[in-house]
Amino acid sequence: MKLNKYYDDLKDSYLFHTVAVKTAEYAKKNPDKKIIKLGIGDVTRPLPAACVRAMKEACDEQLTVAGFRGYGPYEGFDFLRGAISDYYAGRGTKVGAHEIYVSDGAKSDIGNILDLFDRGNTVLVPDPVYPVYVDTNVMCGRKVIYAESNEENGFLPAPDDSVSADLIYICSPNNPTGAAYTRDALAEWVKYARSRGAIILYDAAYEAFITDGALARSIYEIDGARECAIEFCSFSKNAGFTGERCGYCVLPDELAAEGKKLADMWLRRQSTRYNGAPYIIQRGAAAAFTAEGQAQIKENLDYYKKNADMIGKCLDSLGIYYTGGVNSPYIWLKCPDDMGSWEFFDLLLNECQVVGTPGEGFGKCGKGFFRLTSFNTHENTAEAVERIKARFGK
Repeated sequence: MKLNKYYDDLKDSYLFHTVAVKTAEYAKKNPDKKIIKLGIGDVTRPLPAACVRAMKEACDEQLTVAGFRGYGPYEGFDFLRGAISDYYAGRGTKVGAHEIYVSDGAKSDIGNILDLFDRGNTVLVPDPVYPVYVDTNVMCGRKVIYAESNEENGFLPAPDDSVSADLIYICSPNNPTGAAYTRDALAEWVKYARSRGAIILYDAAYEAFITDGALARSIYEIDGARECAIEFCSFSKNAGFTGERCGYCVLPDELAAEGKKLADMWLRRQSTRYNGAPYIIQRGAAAAFTAEGQAQIKENLDYYKKNADMIGKCLDSLGIYYTGGVNSPYIWLKCPDDMGSWEFFDLLLNECQVVGTPGEGFGKCGKGFFRLTSFNTHENTAEAVERIKARFGK
């Protein structure tokens, strides 16, 4: 028996686990200190009432012979796939219900989709990057190369014609930097992918935070994208389903390689390794697209946007460079006084009792940068902002 040797190429610890351990150690030594967490991207607002009510009704259905549901369709129930398709159509984007595949979350799909592709493919990811993109490919033994993002390009790298890749990860609005691509900029990536026969793996988990009409909320707003892109989305950050687990991906009819439709391969994969998201959860997710659900989601998103605005105004007052905070729940800031990412983490924790995420953990281009999130209460965010102002104000 042999183990997967590629696990030896992974970092010793998942970034957010390291942050949690260091925070827990500090809390144990300082039980009298109030720690405010602006690090991990977990939501704090209650679920939309429309979603909860739908899940309760779905639970009651299980008490009846007529309403009981066992195994569901591998692709997801039609009522949810149809609601998602209508959601796209409401924004003027063509996505058929049959092209949508429901799952337990975008994170799972982003890792599992790799079963469709040969180990010999080269993977291009932005740096800094959400660690899951890199780690899931390292586990498979794929070659990973990086598109550097930095202050000069606004943390939105453009295609480089001298670089060749088979799989391309794009997240917009980006995690961790909060930067978001315009349609024109995305069109360049679509052109690049099509010219090389590459596939774009497009993470749209934060699309609901976009308010700027010049920014794309879906890769399928771009001509040609249906021939070269798979889109992943989640109910975690819009409807607050981080604990309920529901997401979906889109594989358009036009998407094919080597004479095979990728949608057919994905369904074959899912039907073999996955039994579908729970019926009760899918009922709750479908309620997110009702008029009531959308209004309640907007209320929660506006709440987080207010937190992001507080953090952004604080950094503006201190003259600290950052991206995100608008059209995104994340604020990506340059560490003051030329501090390193982990050095700034330790300072914030020890002197301000505020937790964020060191940029270095997202890649070498994250050195000297730091991520804060807007996923906390107004009261805690305001208190964290005042602590930071007190420490770094001139």
